[in-house]
Amino acid sequence: MDRKRFDRLFDMTDRTVLVTGGTRGIGLSLAEGYVLAGARVVVASRKADACEQAARHLRDLGGEAIGVPTHLGEVDDCEKLVARAVAEFGGVDVVVNNAANALAQPVGELTVEALTKSFDVNLRGPVFLVQEALPQLRASPHAAVLNMVSVGAFLFAPMLSIYASMKAALMSFTRSMAAEFAHDGIRVNALAPGPVDTDMMRKNSQETIDGMIKGTLMRRLAGPDEMVGAALLLTSDAGSYITGQVIIVDGGGTPR
Repeated sequence: MDRKRFDRLFDMTDRTVLVTGGTRGIGLSLAEGYVLAGARVVVASRKADACEQAARHLRDLGGEAIGVPTHLGEVDDCEKLVARAVAEFGGVDVVVNNAANALAQPVGELTVEALTKSFDVNLRGPVFLVQEALPQLRASPHAAVLNMVSVGAFLFAPMLSIYASMKAALMSFTRSMAAEFAHDGIRVNALAPGPVDTDMMRKNSQETIDGMIKGTLMRRLAGPDEMVGAALLLTSDAGSYITGQVIIVDGGGTPR
């Protein structure tokens, strides 16, 4: 290891990173991290105004960024998203599947509509987005996929069985993708956040939030920015020998 090689470990210069759910919370923090690491960033979200606002913010940080309105529940939007990224920046090097919804229903009262909506956004969309981006990833010398899952995939998940099961399925897809794409030089990993201080978290009751905090060794919520380091590790040259893995970033709460 020399200084020049060391300085390049987390350098994302000349790479295009696509971040879904990239206009707020963890997704926006990840987008900021990639821009500051030198990447060109494409942020995707359902609302056009939120996409443009996030892209403007990223450009104000000194980076190249665009926003593309995208509904991950619509498979055709995945094709449009990749096509826009290629048209603007010439390719895609990294796909970050961060967009999600956390529908809550107890088992015994599940609705077909809720299960379908969760499946479309939390599983089908990410899988087909990677599939759509695959030709671009195969052409990249630094290709990586990061699937954002959840510690809920490892834990008991009362009321959140729909969300947790979809994240567990995405974790399984992560391992299968890693095995299938390894010969193409594409690394595929997952990041499983614990309780993070986001809009999604704040929709819970204070009692629920306090319970999540109590379940961690560090006795606090994470800030969205605390997901950036692990994400960069898994998608930069610093993680060049890591694939098919799940990094849990949860303040020490998952092993019980």
